[in-house]
Amino acid sequence: MEQLTIRALRARPAVAPLARPVRTASGAIEVAPLVLLDVETAQGITGSAYLFAYTPLMLEPLVALVARIAPLLQGRPAAPVAVQQQLERQFRLLGRQGLLGMVLSTLDMALWDALGRAAGLPVVSLLGGAPQPVRAYDSWGLVDPARDAAALERSLAQGFRAIKIKLGEGDLAQDLATVRAVRAIVGEGTALMVDYNQSLAPVEAIRRIRALEPFGLDWVEEPVAAEDLQGHAQVRARSAIAIQTGENWWFPRDAERAIAAGACDRMMPDLMKIGGITGWLGVAGAAQAASMPVSSHLFPEASAHVLAVTPTCDWLEFMDFGAAVLAEPVRIDAQGCVTARGPGLGMAWDEAAVARYAA
Repeated sequence: MEQLTIRALRARPAVAPLARPVRTASGAIEVAPLVLLDVETAQGITGSAYLFAYTPLMLEPLVALVARIAPLLQGRPAAPVAVQQQLERQFRLLGRQGLLGMVLSTLDMALWDALGRAAGLPVVSLLGGAPQPVRAYDSWGLVDPARDAAALERSLAQGFRAIKIKLGEGDLAQDLATVRAVRAIVGEGTALMVDYNQSLAPVEAIRRIRALEPFGLDWVEEPVAAEDLQGHAQVRARSAIAIQTGENWWFPRDAERAIAAGACDRMMPDLMKIGGITGWLGVAGAAQAASMPVSSHLFPEASAHVLAVTPTCDWLEFMDFGAAVLAEPVRIDAQGCVTARGPGLGMAWDEAAVARYAA
């Protein structure tokens, strides 16, 4: 295979609709603000990935940042590890968190996509694995059990064997009423997870988690501030339910710090923050050494590739924010699983939709 050389980077902002807006204790996500990143090579192969900006306010600076980074890479080999090392050196004094980290991670995914396309293989094969079904859970926001009962039942009918809901909007009584009602809807045989989206102090988190123990929850996610590793460790030490965190870790070092602090029982890195596919591989090794289950956060298309080569693979989060701009959105099978597609990451833009939702 001929060595690919980076010719240009292209970033396009879009604000796409969501089939199901997401309400959390920390705010609502009504639309999906996306940056569509393409790495064009001198050999005519283009690799692609998308970035989720959380708020449309960040689209313009993210696109501008891609334009500023592009000259640093023109003429360089499209080699994800080498590019990440180059940019780590370039920005060592600044650090790679925040908007910069999001761009660098998405760039890494797009480079891996380009390599897969050039080889005519899915990325999972380049990583030494093979496409295989990865169990997925349907990821919900805050729910009203009475209003959302039929929709939750539809999730189960689609094939999902697990559901995650968000809590923390109200008091403990409201949390208990919600979980009790959702458990009744989905049944005892469905895995049920809850996410507090960093909304509690450690003492309150411990109080609420103890009250939730009778409902057989698989995990409680981000009960306290993501950066509060000691707070997470305190909650974990007093919880009979597994503590899940990781979606706000920046690059593998953050994962290593969390493991060292005893901050969680399970982890869920976010490909857009952890360093893309290259960063994920480093975290997967650390998780294996710690015997810690690994799930994904967002980006189901790319997550299906990396989870398939993760020794302690757990769950794939199904929250398809990119669906509206993809020619073939990811789907689950009848067993509630997602299988990696190719070539590359198996994604292609629906250009008519991209034009329709351009920001």
